[in-house]
Amino acid sequence: MPNIRTRLLVVLVVLFGSLAVTGAPSATAAATLPDSLWFDESPLTVQNGRFVDGNGREVVLRGYNVSGETKLEENSGLPFASVADARKSATALRALGGGNSVRFLLSWAHAEPTRGTVDTAYLAAATDQMRAFLDAGIRVYPDFHQDLYSRYLFNSGSWYTGDGAPKWAVTLGSYPQESCGICLFWGQNITQNQAVTKAQYDFWHNTYGLQDSFLDTAQKTMAYVQQHLNGAEFAGVVGFDPYNEPYAGSYDSGQTSRSWEQNLLWPFYQKFRARMDAAGWQDKPAFVEPNLFWNSNIDSQKQEGGLLDAGTLGPRYVFNTHFYDQKAISGILMWGNASDGQYAGDFGTVRDRASAAGTAAVVSEFGHPLSGSVAGKAPTVDKAMYQALDSRLPGSGWWSNPSASGPVLSGNQWQWDIYNGRHHELMNGNSGKVQTSGDAWNDEDLSAVKLDDSGAVTLRQDARLLDRVYPAATAGTTLAFTYEDRSRDGSTTLTWNPVPGSLPNVAQLVGSGQYGLLVWRSGSGSAPTELHLPASFPSAGTTVVSDLGTVYGPPAYTASTPVAAAPEPGGTGSRRLLLTDSDSGVLHYALITNGATAPSASLLAAAKSELASWAAARF
Repeated sequence: MPNIRTRLLVVLVVLFGSLAVTGAPSATAAATLPDSLWFDESPLTVQNGRFVDGNGREVVLRGYNVSGETKLEENSGLPFASVADARKSATALRALGGGNSVRFLLSWAHAEPTRGTVDTAYLAAATDQMRAFLDAGIRVYPDFHQDLYSRYLFNSGSWYTGDGAPKWAVTLGSYPQESCGICLFWGQNITQNQAVTKAQYDFWHNTYGLQDSFLDTAQKTMAYVQQHLNGAEFAGVVGFDPYNEPYAGSYDSGQTSRSWEQNLLWPFYQKFRARMDAAGWQDKPAFVEPNLFWNSNIDSQKQEGGLLDAGTLGPRYVFNTHFYDQKAISGILMWGNASDGQYAGDFGTVRDRASAAGTAAVVSEFGHPLSGSVAGKAPTVDKAMYQALDSRLPGSGWWSNPSASGPVLSGNQWQWDIYNGRHHELMNGNSGKVQTSGDAWNDEDLSAVKLDDSGAVTLRQDARLLDRVYPAATAGTTLAFTYEDRSRDGSTTLTWNPVPGSLPNVAQLVGSGQYGLLVWRSGSGSAPTELHLPASFPSAGTTVVSDLGTVYGPPAYTASTPVAAAPEPGGTGSRRLLLTDSDSGVLHYALITNGATAPSASLLAAAKSELASWAAARF
């Protein structure tokens, strides 16, 4: 996936996603996940522009990409060296990173090393690693990943490399000697390296039947996954990402970025959708991306797009996009740090485009480099991106106008690579260019985690930033949500959404602690609303103020307990807050904070009164 995108110009990566097809669902019943409750483990669908589970709850997917290791050869195009490492990573991703989903990278080159023949050993290993996440209660959507089309376009002494297409696909093209010229960052190859641009062009025009071969392999891969997961495991697979960061390579005479999407990209997605149906994935959406440059925040790089001519996408497709702050990554076009509301407009555009397309949205890649000259911006850039996923408002305006907050966006940060800094990758097969540092791919370094010297997974970013309160499932309709994580930039605590002085008792209750606030209108189902509880919110130190009840130290969940806590499914030790209402169409609110220590009954009552008045006035 993309990471260190071009300094001033180029947006970076073109990822290759693929899907697989054929086969009937396994009849094998799965054992119930550890710590699961009666409302867990149902498949997701898209309804009314939201992900919805079998209990009618709106679901938000949050997590990480697993992982850039797939782009390397050291583990044969797999995210992990072993299933044991996959399990270790899944447990840590849930318990340390707060994730409930992963975008799971696959390699076309390793799935089809010989044209027309899939490598079932590779598919078996990938499916086993995928199962490790499903067994931890983490939802999965696979992605056939590609960047710069293929590593086989690059010579052994090149400054850069790629991933994606098999060697046979490159051999067919007799592409020119690769060269990016004077390129500061790898993403510039997307538009400046003629080997890359010609190979991309050939794929989209189905030259040599390349696209047909890819679709065949995608179908076979999807069929294999569907046939080798049991029914409950397959229910945890959300959909498939057909193609990462698509770009034309070059446009035909008279063609524009918009007409390219209409005439080449969208028909490809429709073909892919048909392959999903043939493979037994008919009830799962395709996570489709527009032109890579459609939402670039450098004006000179932006190209019109967003699948504007595809009509209403509807529930069989999800509007899937990436966002990186290219200005911040450039180190030149944005000198300072990100600030409150920095990406409200960018992510608001994603919400609006998905709404116009009649479907749900997911930001399947976002993040910022954690080493190099611009790494100092990461604490504020990533905080601002999470803030924009939570709400389309800056913190400064949230309390006064929460009804404009918009839907909570799903998103998967790039990336979760436990091998960060410990790689042994022969770049382009060159034993004299062994890559060990960072992500070991084109000088990128965006992994939120690494292994310590004892082999334990440890965070490389502030846990306050990554392990967040978010509404994992809302029983009804989410009206507004915000989370003040109080993450750090060095020794500075970043507080962008303080409780206003007009709510003095709420402000006293929160103090200097973290807090989240969800407002929703109840639905007709009986399953509870659930919010992820970070490790910084232990039951004994968590306060909830809601119209459903006020609690310091939520008790264990029962169906008759309106405010309660429970483990999240999967046995990873992660926890959730469960809020149960017994009505329909009623406005509810819940404030969750770890800032109070044994608050008095009078303070809780006063805070509840303030929130009730605030909610009534604002909604």
